[in-house]
Parts: sequence; structure tokens; C-alpha cells
Amino acid sequence: MTSAPIVDLTGESQGQLELPDAVFDVAVNAAVMHQALLRQLANARQGTHDTKTRSEVRGGGRKPYRQKGTGRARQGSIRAPHYAGGGVVFGPTPRSYRQDMPRKQRRLALRSALSVKAQEGQITVLDGIDLDEPRTKVVVQLLASLEAGRRVLLVLGSHHEPLEKSARNLPDVRLVLAGNLSVRDLLTADTVVMAKDAIDHVVEAWA
Repeated sequence: MTSAPIVDLTGESQGQLELPDAVFDVAVNAAVMHQALLRQLANARQGTHDTKTRSEVRGGGRKPYRQKGTGRARQGSIRAPHYAGGGVVFGPTPRSYRQDMPRKQRRLALRSALSVKAQEGQITVLDGIDLDEPRTKVVVQLLASLEAGRRVLLVLGSHHEPLEKSARNLPDVRLVLAGNLSVRDLLTADTVVMAKDAIDHVVEAWA
């Protein structure tokens, strides 16, 4: 069974918390995690790229010169692909990059990513969020006391407006709700700080 340190908002240790094996100590499936990450990156693409074919570019309505008698190769339009300013051959056009993935695989990928973080000791549990007004300095001091590294993922079980406003000024801190947790967020974070109620939400959703 894996465990994670518990700290309060000042960074003071509050003991250890045993993490549920059903989510934080499963056999890691790297292939499924990789597929889930590629799916998330692909689904984030807008797919609005577009190039103009020779039928869409402006101009080229008449032949540049007569068909015969010039000694040159015949040409029908100055907007053919081999002319400067001509249309693009086989260029990108708007399309969807969306990928589907079975629900069981998505859940397995998240459990695998959480297990990786737990096994590497990169999960810290935050208990007692007693913050009445936004204070970015409080979050900075908390992360400094944890030696959290450059990229930090802060996971909350429910909205906490003062803490959310305190963390949003920090460019390397990403704050998400437990229900919106993703494989990409987990794998790119050096440290995962999870509120105690966030762990309950995660276990309820993916155990």
C-alpha cells in the first residue's frame, strides 16, 4: 500500500495518508497511458488549417499565351501549382482530429498515471484549506516548503474561490477539479498536490 504525506496550507506536516490501492497502486499500463495522451493532444487540435487549391486562388482566368507557335510548353493558367502564387497541391484542409477511446481504457489510463505519481512519491495531500481571501504568497510559500519543483498540479475536490484566485497568478501551477483530471496534467507535473476531498472524488469515480 502506498502512502502520501499530509500537509496544511502552511506546509506543516500532518502525518501520512494511506492511498487506496484501487486507484493509486495498480499495474501501470504504459501503452494505454500513451494512447490516452495522444488522444487528448489530438482532440485539442482545432483542425482549421486551410490552403487554397488552383480553383480557389485569385486570377488565372485566361491562358498566359497562345497554345501553339511560341516554342514554350503549353500553359492553361498562371495559377497552376508550379507558378508562384499558384494553388497548393495536396495541402491541408479543415478536418477533425478527434479520436475515440473506450471508457474502460480511459479510466485505466488515469489510474495508471496516478499510480506512477504515487509510486514515485510525487503526491502530497493538502488538508485544512483555511483561506478566507486570495493570497498568492500563501501558495508560493506552500510550494516552496514542499520543494514542489517547477510544474505543479493542484487538484481540488470542489471549487474554492480564494485558493483558485491565489494560484491562478502562478504560471507554473495548474489548478483543476478532480472530475477534470487528465493523463496529460498528471504526466507533465513534477508534483501533484491533492486536496483531501479530491482523493475521495477520484476514488469514487475511478476505483
